[in-house]
Amino acid sequence: MYYRYEDVSYHVEVQGKGTPLLLLHGFTGSSQTWSTFTKSWARYYQVITIDIIGHGKTDSPSDVAPYKMTQMMNVIVSLLDRLRIEKAFFLGYSMGARLALAFSIHYQERVKALILESGSPGLKTQPERMARQAADEELAAFIREQGVLKFVDYWESIPMFKTQKRMPEKDQALVRQERLAQCKLGLANSLIGMGTGAQQSYWEKLHTLLLPVLLITGELDQKFCEIAKDMSNQLKFCRYKVVLNTGHAIHVEQPRIFGKIVSEFLSQHEEEER
Repeated sequence: MYYRYEDVSYHVEVQGKGTPLLLLHGFTGSSQTWSTFTKSWARYYQVITIDIIGHGKTDSPSDVAPYKMTQMMNVIVSLLDRLRIEKAFFLGYSMGARLALAFSIHYQERVKALILESGSPGLKTQPERMARQAADEELAAFIREQGVLKFVDYWESIPMFKTQKRMPEKDQALVRQERLAQCKLGLANSLIGMGTGAQQSYWEKLHTLLLPVLLITGELDQKFCEIAKDMSNQLKFCRYKVVLNTGHAIHVEQPRIFGKIVSEFLSQHEEEER
């Protein structure tokens, strides 16, 4: 279905019944990111996937304002209200994890539990954020000038994704296809509006989260392992899982293990609530 909020049309899919589970993909992703899992999870949960602005089948407006993380949080609140959902499980990957964490801090009353795959609360200092914002703007200009194909070629070559080259060729092709299906304007504006440089730091707010949080990182993604260790020390109700011999995108590199970790966390939380 399509959900319209302030003149932007968002692509949303809802499958199954039960406790709502909202899934948020990463940069260059879409609802397709979760296709390996949605059918099985929909047997037990009401699975909701949304294409974040500038991605997938959601609009890619020229104005940067709708891409701000605060605006995307407003969209999610409105969507939950429209679906008559009071609280949901949230699962986010990378950019989607940053969005899920920000939402949980601002709207804790709407979140049952939070799962962050390769997530971050943002950069700690203003100089770090300013440097990253400049880098994001430079990359956005590259996307606008060179187009999606050349950007994807570059994106797939960065160290963070080198472990994906060990995946079966058909799986690599599916990930590449999802990336190539994006719109250059949407990706560029997403970097400027919702990139790590544009995001406020939530490190000082982590202690305010009083809900269960599961952090998942890949052993070979050392940067995000360090971030997760730091986060786990500040979150009150946190579990942390490291998936061995895996990089940034655990859900595509080790889908069976990732699905098992997520399913066990969700079922354990529901049992504890009974």
